[in-house]
Amino acid sequence: MRSVKEECLSRCILLSEHSLTHILKEYLAHYHQERPHQGKGNVVLLSSLDQDSARHGSLQCRQRLGGLLKYYARDAA
Repeated sequence: MRSVKEECLSRCILLSEHSLTHILKEYLAHYHQERPHQGKGNVVLLSSLDQDSARHGSLQCRQRLGGLLKYYARDAA
């Protein structure tokens, strides 16, 4: 709960329950599928890519919520 509050909700202006739901869905997708976790050896928890095959291709900065959440991923080689 603290992560979502500090990294996301404290920086957004919520206009309705729909905007809160949208922000929480985007944050959870980022948290579980794109963000490396320090306590787990800096790996992404639910990565769709094999870590060894993800070392090829050009590195791209990607973002969610208009740049509030950023992560880096490689293009397919």
